[in-house]
Amino acid sequence: MSAFQSFEDPAGGGDHATRLNTLRERMAAMKLDAFFVPRADAHQGEYVADADARLAWLTGFTGSAGFAIITREQAGVFIDGRYRVQVKSQIDLAHFTPVPWPETRPSVWLREALPDGGRAGFDPWLHTRKEIEAMRKGLENSGIELIAVESNPVDAIWPDRPAPPQGQARAHDDAFAGESSADKRARLAAGLRDCGQSAAFLSLPDSISWLLNIRGTDVPKNPIVQSFAILSDDGHVALFADPVKFDGQLREKLGNDVTIRPPGEMAAALQNLDGTIRLDPATAPEAAFRLLEQAGTAIASAPDPAILPKARKNSVELKGMHAAHLRDGVAMTRLLAWLDSTPPSSLTEIDVVRKLESLRRDEGIIDISFDTISGAGPNGAIVHYRVTESSNRRLAENDMLLIDSGGQYPDGTTDITRTIPLGQPPKAAIAPYTAVLRGMIAISRSRFPTGVAGAHLDSLARQFLWAQGLDYDHGTGHGVGAALCVHEGPVRISRISDLPLETGMILSNEPGYYRENAFGIRIENLLAVTTAEAEPGRNMLGFETLTLCPIDRRCIDRQALSRDEAEWLDHYHMRVRDELSPLLDSETRNWLHRATAPIA
Repeated sequence: MSAFQSFEDPAGGGDHATRLNTLRERMAAMKLDAFFVPRADAHQGEYVADADARLAWLTGFTGSAGFAIITREQAGVFIDGRYRVQVKSQIDLAHFTPVPWPETRPSVWLREALPDGGRAGFDPWLHTRKEIEAMRKGLENSGIELIAVESNPVDAIWPDRPAPPQGQARAHDDAFAGESSADKRARLAAGLRDCGQSAAFLSLPDSISWLLNIRGTDVPKNPIVQSFAILSDDGHVALFADPVKFDGQLREKLGNDVTIRPPGEMAAALQNLDGTIRLDPATAPEAAFRLLEQAGTAIASAPDPAILPKARKNSVELKGMHAAHLRDGVAMTRLLAWLDSTPPSSLTEIDVVRKLESLRRDEGIIDISFDTISGAGPNGAIVHYRVTESSNRRLAENDMLLIDSGGQYPDGTTDITRTIPLGQPPKAAIAPYTAVLRGMIAISRSRFPTGVAGAHLDSLARQFLWAQGLDYDHGTGHGVGAALCVHEGPVRISRISDLPLETGMILSNEPGYYRENAFGIRIENLLAVTTAEAEPGRNMLGFETLTLCPIDRRCIDRQALSRDEAEWLDHYHMRVRDELSPLLDSETRNWLHRATAPIA
């Protein structure tokens, strides 16, 4: 059986300086003074197919977020705080320059790079309307003209560009979905009619996969079908995807109200629509807006109609997520017990990844939900570290080992991080580890009124780090799909998220701390938003923890924990012990009882 995770260099090597020069020659032929190279594909996916990995091919940078702006003289690679360390090891610093983002806005950088104005090109299929409007506003009175190119110059110079994916699609059983596709389509179509909209254009593959109760294999780790769709106000869906992905059985299940059409027919279909068409400016390609505008079609700029219903998991989806986390907890607990019984020096980071993958296979995963982060010592400080054969580090006594991983099960998606001291924990790690744990507990225990958003909660996770003058450069939590994408919009716990939380939403809870060249710390559980007790007349919400796995206690400064925090940890560990013990062999069960002994 083949492995889910590869340890090859994800950038695939190559002469990036030559590629950069060739791109500049192509830009000159197109009379462009600058060109945007985003990480995203036409679906704005975090994970992209090989055919869409333009940023990695050109620059060598493989992070899940970022972009490059190429001019005749400069090549800026824009990265956020998660990738400040990683980018320096992946790009050729003699030709590409890391640019801190969002601290540096691309429009500001471009104004400085092109002080006399110029023509800045972009592929309208790879940028949203919201992005382009923000860029236009930022470039007002600069003399810089934004040009939507008809053909992407990166594609033109990429001689061995892979073909688009043709992964086989499959049905996602209604027994896991909790609602038929017909009912979902009818519900969303009624919403369109209520808004006076005749159709909605859907560009997010996870929205389409959720709506049609299908799953796919086009993009590793994310069980989605790469596609676009038009949902009409009568519930009919025109699905634009390679027909080869759908066998007869799946076509029969989708029924006559779902028409599968080749992607090449989509532009004409958009231009032939009547009435008012709904497009999401935050997710839909700029090109889709332009096609409708050229046809004189009325546009309603509004959120993807599936995005919030998808985020509000129903009772069946929540039941599946509970079941998936129970099995995942067995695999994780077996891994931690194995690590405790194995001399660190006999293992490498890759050994840990392979062992965990085998344990999850025992529990029935379809795939991993993202590339496992197994970072020992200084590698743990690289927030989205991906171990390769060249970076693979042998574990060492007294290292901190950060393991961030997850699985795709038929009934649910998991994502969990644990940080383990291999022997005696470094003294420098104890205070930040304890602060991270306290922040994670604060989110887990929080109770809040309806209307509260992730931005209101984010500081609860950071407060104990802030008190030490510390912080982390990523969000505290992201939305999670139910047997779908592990990173799911639009809900999150972040300083910039103003979307109110609602019951059924699932989020990660993952504060961290990273000391460059030393260690990384992150503790992560998944949470479901639930109703909470409140006085009459008030509506309150809280969280239920889905993840079941011990939290290592060896790095905890017990004196820094409040009584309530210690009791929360003991109660959580009691639940972990009670639910997992019947599913474990006696040796692992004994280890679990020791690992979850009371701390209060």
